[in-house]
Amino acid sequence: MIKARKLTKCYLSGEETVKALDGVDLSLNNGAFAVVAGRSGSGKTTLLNMIGLLDTLDSGRLDISGQNVLQFSRSKRAEYRLWHMGFVFQSYNLIRVLSARENVAYVLQLRGISANKRRHIADQWLAEVGLQGMEHRRPDELSGGQQQRVAVARALAGKPDIVLADEPTANLDSQTGEELMLLMRQLNETHGTTFLIASHDPVVLETGKLLLRMQDGKIVEQTNP
Repeated sequence: MIKARKLTKCYLSGEETVKALDGVDLSLNNGAFAVVAGRSGSGKTTLLNMIGLLDTLDSGRLDISGQNVLQFSRSKRAEYRLWHMGFVFQSYNLIRVLSARENVAYVLQLRGISANKRRHIADQWLAEVGLQGMEHRRPDELSGGQQQRVAVARALAGKPDIVLADEPTANLDSQTGEELMLLMRQLNETHGTTFLIASHDPVVLETGKLLLRMQDGKIVEQTNP
C-alpha cells in the first residue's frame, strides 16, 4: 500500500532549521492497522501530512498503491485525496451547520454521487459506527465521542484505500477513546481498509497491530504488539 524511502522535510523555526522528517523509510501493507507513536515534535503528524498529500517533501520517494505520488500536480493530489483517502482529525472537523448524515455524505457529494444514493450510504455508515437514529443531529447536538464516530463514518463512506487519523482520541476521555479505537479496529478487520494513526495515547498504542515509534524525525522502532 505505502512504500516510503528517505522522506525528508525541514522547517524554519526562527533562524534554526528543524528536520521534522529525517530520512524516514516505511513499508505498510494493504489492510494494516498501524500506529505511529512519539512525543510532540517527533515527526508523526508531519509523516501523516506527507502520506496524505497535504504537504510537500524536500526529498525522498513515496509510492502509494504503486504510484509515485510525489510527481502529482496540486490538482492531481486533491483528486487523489478525494477518491483514495479518508481523514480523521483530532478536532473532528465536522461542518457545524450540517447534520450527521450530511457530514458523512459530503465527500460523496464532492464525487458527484446522487442525493438518494449518498443518503443511503451515509445512513449505512452511521449505523455501522453505532449512530443509527442520530442522522439528523448536528455536531453541537452530539457528544465528543459521537462526533468522532461521525468523522470515522465520513472517512470510510467513500471506501478509501487508506484512512489517516491524527490524534483521534486526544479530545476524548479514556473510556470513550478506547471504545473509538476498538470500533476503528473492528472496521479495519471487517472492511480491510488500511489505517495509519498518529498518537501518543497509550490506549491507541495498545490497539495497533503494527507500532512505529518516532523520535527526532526518525522511525526508531517497529514492533507488532
